[in-house]
Amino acid sequence: RITHNADGVSFPGATTNSMPAPFGAHTPTPEVNLLSNGSYHVMLTNAGGGYSRWRDLAVTRWREDSTRDHWGSFIYVRDVDRRQGWSTTHQPTLREANSYAAMFSEGRAEFRRRDHEIETYTEVVVSPEDDIELRRVRITNRSRNRRTLELTSYAEVVLAAPAADLMQPAFGNLFVQTAIVPTRHAILCTRRPRSVEEHAPWMFHLLVVHDDAVGELSYETDRMQFIGRGRNLSAPRAMDEGAILSGSAGSVLDPIVAIRCRITLEAAQTATMDWVTGAADSRAACMLLVDKYQDRHMASRVFELAATHSGVTLRQINACESEVENYRRLAGAVLFAHAALRADPHLLKQNRRGQSGLWGYAISGDLPIVLLKIAHSEHLELARQMIECHAYWRLRGLAVDLVIWNEDHVGYRQRLQDQIMGLIAHGSEANASDRSGGIFVRSAEQISREDRILLQAVARVIIVDSRGSLADQLMHRGPADKRATLRRSNNKLLPRLRPTRRHRPEPPSASDGPATDLILGNPLGGFSADGREYVITTAHIATTPAPWVNVLANPEFGTVVTESGLAYTWSENAHEFRLTPWSNDNVAAASGEALYLRDEESGHYWSPTPLPVGGAMPYRTRHGFGYSVFEHTAGGIHSELWIYVALDEAVKFSVLKLRNGSGRTRRLSATGYVEWVLGDLRPRTAMHVVTEIDPASGALFARNGYNSEFEGRVAFFDVDDLSRTLSGDRCEFLGRNGSLAAPDAMLRTRLSGRLGAELDPCGAIQVPLTLTDGQEREIIFRLGAARDIDTAGALALRLRTPGSARAALAKVQQYWRETLGTLQVKTPDAALDVLANGWLLYQTLACRVWARSGYYQSGGAFGFRDQLQDVMALVHAAPQLVREHLLRSAARQFPEGDVQHWWHPPAGRGVRTR
Repeated sequence: RITHNADGVSFPGATTNSMPAPFGAHTPTPEVNLLSNGSYHVMLTNAGGGYSRWRDLAVTRWREDSTRDHWGSFIYVRDVDRRQGWSTTHQPTLREANSYAAMFSEGRAEFRRRDHEIETYTEVVVSPEDDIELRRVRITNRSRNRRTLELTSYAEVVLAAPAADLMQPAFGNLFVQTAIVPTRHAILCTRRPRSVEEHAPWMFHLLVVHDDAVGELSYETDRMQFIGRGRNLSAPRAMDEGAILSGSAGSVLDPIVAIRCRITLEAAQTATMDWVTGAADSRAACMLLVDKYQDRHMASRVFELAATHSGVTLRQINACESEVENYRRLAGAVLFAHAALRADPHLLKQNRRGQSGLWGYAISGDLPIVLLKIAHSEHLELARQMIECHAYWRLRGLAVDLVIWNEDHVGYRQRLQDQIMGLIAHGSEANASDRSGGIFVRSAEQISREDRILLQAVARVIIVDSRGSLADQLMHRGPADKRATLRRSNNKLLPRLRPTRRHRPEPPSASDGPATDLILGNPLGGFSADGREYVITTAHIATTPAPWVNVLANPEFGTVVTESGLAYTWSENAHEFRLTPWSNDNVAAASGEALYLRDEESGHYWSPTPLPVGGAMPYRTRHGFGYSVFEHTAGGIHSELWIYVALDEAVKFSVLKLRNGSGRTRRLSATGYVEWVLGDLRPRTAMHVVTEIDPASGALFARNGYNSEFEGRVAFFDVDDLSRTLSGDRCEFLGRNGSLAAPDAMLRTRLSGRLGAELDPCGAIQVPLTLTDGQEREIIFRLGAARDIDTAGALALRLRTPGSARAALAKVQQYWRETLGTLQVKTPDAALDVLANGWLLYQTLACRVWARSGYYQSGGAFGFRDQLQDVMALVHAAPQLVREHLLRSAARQFPEGDVQHWWHPPAGRGVRTR
């Protein structure tokens, strides 16, 4: 077992008998603990991430992310006098503690850390008798001085099925309402029902302080108010000096629960606080729980009951503590897919079948799959443990399909089959056979070769009886080459960049406001004099109130790019085949695409766009017809980034123009980064993406063999410069518990070149360059896709032709000049003229007809009514496109007289109106 001790620091009051071995925050993959009473479930990782679920509903928001692990419920600490802030777990502030330890045992999770002579000890349990979780924080002042501290909780409210929240979180947020009950120190939340049949769930969040040294409590339920536009949880606005919680409540559009208290601690003094979160069927039931847990003795009783309940659970499945520890560790590989216990990379590359290939075996593929391969009766104990493990997970709220693959010889196969079925029938899983979240026993001889590859490719965990006991397989985590892989994934083999020159930070600059030659302006921007561009000027303290985006598209390919540079890209269908992740988060800086510039002498890095690593000086963004431009100057390096999509090819150009005006020669690097999806949602597709270098073109290829609807599709990321280095490993690029704002790769001399299967997939390309004073240089990053590997190679090779990017831009600009110039109007209203003479028609064609996507909604489908209405705007400008769409819609009518309400290209899946 890998143990990451908290720097050997001994914590007062810590017990030494049977204490679980501690984890640090930076294990190669997240370690997890599962807490549950059968209906209320909590998962916690060693960095502090995790989820809370009630029955089939997500109480709080969570996403699978083995690299960042930044989703969960958190508690912030702020030293008011010293102006320092951190959190009781490593996430979400990512501040390294003086000492840190996470300890997991049956029924309890504990986190200990020490920061600036302040010690926090957090215990998390789930009550066996009520649907609540209790997070008790004991905070101790180990300094010799009085300290004033603020503690603030934070969690994003969902109250919906996890799958629904994953698909459209912003839309789901609209139905959540919040209410503050200050007399009871609580927040209540509910979800408005969308139909008469739907029942409204309720939740509460409560703070009880058990000491006198506490000031007035404050509350927040509006995520925008808490985090701040363009910021994130590592440094939210609520943690700024002097920041207060606003007390917003009601229909807040983006709901959270946050409660803050201020305490004053004398030297060596300790204070105890309980944050209680729970769910119920009604407001009245929630209020009963709120009243109950005002009592410290009732709260303390939860810890005693949790310990007793854990013992009962172990006896129920006839397991011992050491076995359950293995089951917890195995759960980590189920919740966070990684290479250690998956199939070998060469096998994953062979898979060409999708989820429908599982249906013939009565396996839906909607749940995580764990595969046990057993060939001999003498290893039946391993089958018993896996069946017991499955029962344990079910009791802890983790739904998994366990597939037992009987590989015994022909003469003995039935005997082994009967023995396995007997283990199931006589245990607690007797009713779990051949149903969702159950156990599926299948004979290897009845599985085709293609399906064997598929089953092994989709399994998050593969246990093989020839590799020893379950404990052995967990200890070794697979063959030696996989252990080496895990070491490499933590970036330890790449040398760190050693600065040879000191970086002198530029003072943060406020925006000078929009250019004076703009029309119809506002404090952030306006239209250019000819109305053909919208110009936005932003800085740290002057950002747009919401994302102001440009939709760049052709009929088969496109991207949405915001004023801050955040973007997502798709091919063929903006919903079903996204190349990079879509996010409609109006608040935080969420994106799967980024560009970085780095001074190779000082190590200082920034982005040519306002996010993810904005420089000190203002940025100017120009959204034009078919392109967007970002201008910025940092340390004498002027950058101009042009982003556009070719008119008739599936490629996005990011043309970075650099000019050195610093007065001396500069050694720099430019790094492009994309996170691969190759499907609809990254958590569903990431474990199936394989990356490689195309030998013909030299482009970085990515493909997803599990996506049968877009079978054979290949995405590519490329740059012209042959001195590049690259990586396909997101964990290597960002670093464990890393982020786009502070990627570990920016601290390394180069990228490793690591590609293949079993990675947290990305595409990263770094180009070194030297600019003399006054010299200019152009670097062209290309992101594209094609229907098969040969076509992708040919396209990537053709796009390397000198001048191809410039020619593509000229073609785009000419098309929009001709199309939008067909009809011009002049009225007494200048605003109407600007919109009608370009922007409304451009929006209709690029966004509504071609992309069928925007920032808030990424539909991808054609709507029978919607696009017929939209296309009428093109009657004069592009009548041939109107005709094409009329015929397209006519093909979606049925002889009975009804139509397809909407349908997804290319297959035509959709909903019939009837």
